[in-house]
Amino acid sequence: MVQRKGMQFTLNGQPFYVNGFNTYWMMTLAADNSTRGKVTDVFQQASAVGLTVGRTWAFNDGQWRALQKSPSVYDEDVFKALDFVVSEARKYKIRLILSLVNNWNDYGGKAQYVKWGNASGLNLTSDDDFFTNPTLRDFYKAHVRTVLNRVNTFTNITYKNDPTIFAWELMNEPRCPSDPSGDKLQSWIQEMAVFVKSLDAKHLVEIGLEGFYGPSAPARTKFNPNPYAAQVGTDFIRNNQVLGIDFASVHVYPDSWISPAVSDSFLEFTSSWMQAHVEDAEMYLGMPVLFTEFGVSAHDPGFNTSFRDMMLDTVYKMTLNSTRKGGAGAGSLVWQVFPQGAEFMDDGYAVYLTRAHTASKIISLQSKRLAIFNSLCGWRCKWGCKKKNHTALDALLSH
Repeated sequence: MVQRKGMQFTLNGQPFYVNGFNTYWMMTLAADNSTRGKVTDVFQQASAVGLTVGRTWAFNDGQWRALQKSPSVYDEDVFKALDFVVSEARKYKIRLILSLVNNWNDYGGKAQYVKWGNASGLNLTSDDDFFTNPTLRDFYKAHVRTVLNRVNTFTNITYKNDPTIFAWELMNEPRCPSDPSGDKLQSWIQEMAVFVKSLDAKHLVEIGLEGFYGPSAPARTKFNPNPYAAQVGTDFIRNNQVLGIDFASVHVYPDSWISPAVSDSFLEFTSSWMQAHVEDAEMYLGMPVLFTEFGVSAHDPGFNTSFRDMMLDTVYKMTLNSTRKGGAGAGSLVWQVFPQGAEFMDDGYAVYLTRAHTASKIISLQSKRLAIFNSLCGWRCKWGCKKKNHTALDALLSH
């Protein structure tokens, strides 16, 4: 399994820097035989450009093709679809970050848990009750227990023992705006991180944060994309200091957070946002930071594929700046990789690798660069690699 040593990920004693991708819908499309092949296409195409980690949902609560139809009641066919996703990832030597619930209403999210709570006789008035109500906490824990203890029907490997799984993500983009102090979300993270580790001490765990700075670090809030970001109940440094959290996650969406109109300010923000989080991971957290979502939407005014390519290039260069120094910047995952024929799921951010030729080349080159670091830089040399290895690195990086 991938492990963590200080500020880096390791695999078999070697550094494991990540060039990865998101495709959130894989379980849903795998649940239908007519679209299951799209999952294989994703992994085949991602593997072809050297991507080694994928991130996807291990939840769908009470919605279309729901995995969890009601608390602790599962659709076995959909669970088998998730089994298929994990088994295909294994086949293509891609590891998975599996997210366990959504902050947003898509695929159910915390709002669906609140609906279930009210249906069971509770009197809940806010979606943020998900974080504080004991019954809803128990609903979530039951889901976590079910997923981690699931025996894959294709591989016969229990999820919690499967090295195909890179990490568990507590929640996609948790926010608790009803409590800007951050205490409610902090308490939830503390309880759930320890709970996941009690079931599975082998796998890495991360929160799923977007990376906003909160009350515990007022001097860092200047890096937030807007004033509201400090009021949503998250607190990047404080949240990631919780026992049981192995690495930090950050998302990068200037078009959602600053302005929908594409401009060079996107690239400037991306660079400063990433640099700030790498510094914090090194100075305060002592753990890797993974930029688990980044992208720019084709729906943005002024969008063109050349700008998306510049966004890819900016994120990758910031990652490499840290990698070259043995820093905490451990990699990034583009949002999101799509195969041909899945256009009906496109949220505007899709990168179709088979037709986005320049983007594919940029992604592939980043994979090659990181593969060289992973293969040449062993722990024992403490980044003092032999001169010839530095020469190879510098030659490829300059290229």
